[in-house]
Amino acid sequence: QVQLVESGGGLVQTGGSLNLSCAASERSFIMYAMGWFRQGPGKEREFVAGISSRGGATYYADSVKGRFTISRDIAKNTAYLQMSTLEPGDTAVYMCAARRQSFSSSYAEHYDYWGQGTQVTVSS
Repeated sequence: QVQLVESGGGLVQTGGSLNLSCAASERSFIMYAMGWFRQGPGKEREFVAGISSRGGATYYADSVKGRFTISRDIAKNTAYLQMSTLEPGDTAVYMCAARRQSFSSSYAEHYDYWGQGTQVTVSS
């Protein structure tokens, strides 16, 4: 099973920026599409962004489009989520996920491997 480890979470004030990383445990990472999901307090897990296995196609939830950017570095076996103009509604545990397919999906059940998550808290 592919292991994913997120890092970069923290406490940020409204309007600030934060960059998250997701490191994969093995080279098979290059064959998997990646996705970022989040789960806020009292809320269901929701899709944030996705990226194809080679990084050529990206997808975003309407709530973060224009503010967040997903990317990946194949050589480093790492996916990233750059977040800017953060607001209290972005407060959540952010999780990265890998899918045994070339293209990502917005459905959590379509992903095969999950990281433990990293907390992002946006204060006002």
